[in-house]
Amino acid sequence: MPIDKLVTSGVFRLDGGEWDVDNNVWIVGDDRSAVVIDAAHDHQAIARALGDRELMAIICTHAHNDHINAAAQLADLTDAPILLHPDDGVLWNMVYPDREPDAPLLQGERLQAGGVELQVLHTPGHAPGAVCLYAPELGVVFTGDTLFKGGPGATGRSHSDFPTIIASIRDRLLTLPADTVVHTGHGESTTIGAEAPHLEEWLARGH
Repeated sequence: MPIDKLVTSGVFRLDGGEWDVDNNVWIVGDDRSAVVIDAAHDHQAIARALGDRELMAIICTHAHNDHINAAAQLADLTDAPILLHPDDGVLWNMVYPDREPDAPLLQGERLQAGGVELQVLHTPGHAPGAVCLYAPELGVVFTGDTLFKGGPGATGRSHSDFPTIIASIRDRLLTLPADTVVHTGHGESTTIGAEAPHLEEWLARGH
């Protein structure tokens, strides 16, 4: 399968707090070209993982610092554009006040990563501009911090909202085939079918 996973480590910062985190960096494409989903913490490690492949784009599932803090250096090294949903501009500017992303990610847009098509799904809630990337031919969706093994991403900090993330997951993710593999921004992968009961339980509890 034309998917590589790299785990990088660093610090997540928001609302005056700091947390040590491990991030999943996903490289999708073929042996000639690829995209990086969430350039986290270590641009040199990501570049090594890319090897000789041409980097077509750096795709940001959202703009929390731990998902974009290697994006600018990786872009400068590879001449690849940085793509981000415009609703995450306020979070982006906390990390890069003097630099803008190169192009917007929009609902329904289709990106090419080597021979793989990625469909952009706008899934706000964890962050206003959060997106997921669905590769139907591979039966995979990259969810960033929108959906994890065990339930939705966190919504307890600024620029996040629980009802919004639940609506995003219900309307944009649970409509995917149940056997779709969910590759997350942190931790283990899961499937849409495995997570659907968790979400129903969360709704029933009124969280």
